[in-house]
Amino acid sequence: MIRFNQFSLSRGTKPLFEDTSFTLNPGEKAGLVGANGAGKSTLFSVLRGELHADGGDFSMPPSWRIAHVAQETPAVDRSALDYTLDGDTSLRAIEARIAAASATHDGAAEAEAHAAFADADGYTAPARAETLLLGLGFTLEQTKEPVSSFSGGWRMRLNLAQALMCPSDLLLLDEPTNHLDLDAIVWLEDWLARYPGTLVVISHDREFLDSVCNVTLHLENRQVKRYGGNYSQFEVLRAQQIALQQSAYEKQQRTVAHLQSFIDRFKAKATKAKQAQSRVKALEKMELIAPAHASSPFTFEFREPDAAPNPMMVMEDVRCGYHADDGGEIPIVESVSLSIQNGQRIGLLGANGQGKSTLIKTLAQTLEPLSGGVRQGKGLQIGYFAQHQLETLRPDDSPLQHLARLAPDTREQELRDFLGSFNFSGEMATAKIAPFSGGEKARLALALIIWQKPNLLLLDEPTNHLDLETRHALTMALAQFEGTLILVSHDRHLLRATTDTFMLVAKHRLHPFDGDLDDYRDWLLQHAAETRAAAKEASAAASGDASDSGLNRKEQRRQEAQERQKLAHLKKPLQSRIAKIEKEMDKLNAEKTALDAFVADPASYEAALKSKLTETIRRQGEVNARLETLEMEWLEAHEELEQIG
Repeated sequence: MIRFNQFSLSRGTKPLFEDTSFTLNPGEKAGLVGANGAGKSTLFSVLRGELHADGGDFSMPPSWRIAHVAQETPAVDRSALDYTLDGDTSLRAIEARIAAASATHDGAAEAEAHAAFADADGYTAPARAETLLLGLGFTLEQTKEPVSSFSGGWRMRLNLAQALMCPSDLLLLDEPTNHLDLDAIVWLEDWLARYPGTLVVISHDREFLDSVCNVTLHLENRQVKRYGGNYSQFEVLRAQQIALQQSAYEKQQRTVAHLQSFIDRFKAKATKAKQAQSRVKALEKMELIAPAHASSPFTFEFREPDAAPNPMMVMEDVRCGYHADDGGEIPIVESVSLSIQNGQRIGLLGANGQGKSTLIKTLAQTLEPLSGGVRQGKGLQIGYFAQHQLETLRPDDSPLQHLARLAPDTREQELRDFLGSFNFSGEMATAKIAPFSGGEKARLALALIIWQKPNLLLLDEPTNHLDLETRHALTMALAQFEGTLILVSHDRHLLRATTDTFMLVAKHRLHPFDGDLDDYRDWLLQHAAETRAAAKEASAAASGDASDSGLNRKEQRRQEAQERQKLAHLKKPLQSRIAKIEKEMDKLNAEKTALDAFVADPASYEAALKSKLTETIRRQGEVNARLETLEMEWLEAHEELEQIG
């Protein structure tokens, strides 16, 4: 068990934790959430033994093995596969023992080391490492390439693979989805669901947190508060607590005001001085409840477009791609025929490298098509957020200078007011953006797009640098956007909330995707299993093991795949029904919590609230009855699912 007891810690002069206590049980998977600067990374350093308490204490089992993702990747010539295998340090130590015993011809020591190697699953290690790399988006050929050949984002994937390769009791993941596409995120969720140890993860991806975590640790006001449940459940509980806290605070303030009024009126009168003094003492003893400072959530909205052409844009047999240095062509997405209608909200799905960004660039007209025709509607105004949009900002310019370039004839006060709505007010509006955080720069980039009143939004991974609060603000703004939207994002919550149709870029073609994100997840997992099977088959063929038995295995796998598809087809209606039941149960449980709190509150029994109390008790009975019915339906559906197998 991980235990923090009255734990206090400061960094420099800034106290980050003050007399906070919480526990984490073995096998629990916790999401660590809180505002930037609240101390999430510091808490990771404590768990890794790099920082120690200023007060109180922290303990965890001394035998626990800890795995975490390295932030730096050396540009070594070791292959990606070998680099991943390095994550299992104990296995590497056993290999060193084998080599040393072999060099000294110590047969007994070598035999003992080989036995330890077998006990540590050393013979399956390369296959396990390969599976990790394939799941994280590497091809079989890339697993053999040197680490130095990969870009920064792919090196971070290698570091993640290395951490997952390490046998551990505690796994610490800091923003693990930042450098992953949706395919790799789905695979990682599936892997973490089977991870037997304790997990603590920092993430701004709420759907990832919902999928992976069963505990939420919230950092606020130098405290760590533990909530049972995933991130969405935490949000509901926290909202209820804020409401109760605010109510209690307001009630207390009325009492304080009444006491203070008595003191002010009578403390100068000798006959009342004693009574006034007792009121002063009552005020001093009263434990003041802090007002619910739920920092006002950041919100913004898109300006109404000036025009609404229909169709917005038409692509006819377009080849999207690049021109090579030698004058040749590098086609990425071919035969694209697409008519974008006013009001459409399209989510683009597909693995990295298939051409989503290339297609978006062609639509945004920052990349000329290799062939084919592109026609745009009259009055089309494109708002384009590129995957590397922040690199287009000028570090030595201020937010005000960036906006003034777009609107040279607009009064400065109007520009300042607009920037203020994006939290760039006062001195921040005129400060150089170089020291701004990635989230602040992303917010500025969005503000510049919104100023131009686009009617077609093309967004390529807009949430990469955004915290949960700003992601929520973007989701709300896009949901109310009156124009047309095409979105590429690995944030499924954003995709679900803002798009209504999906298109898939696969095998360098654009196809409609008939399904939702849950269907896409199933498709990805099945596709990943088939890819791994094909990779193993190719590996066996390369080593001369492609005999008749190999063909038999291929046929057997084909039959197994057909059987899985058949089962999936039978299971899907039941799984959808279960999901629907669970969604209604979550909603009712949240309502039940609020109803129970009202009935349990003595203040609810005052005469003025009699009718509300009666109604609440009646509704409480309805909710409980409905929950019992849903639980029975849930059990029956699960039994049917088990019978299918």
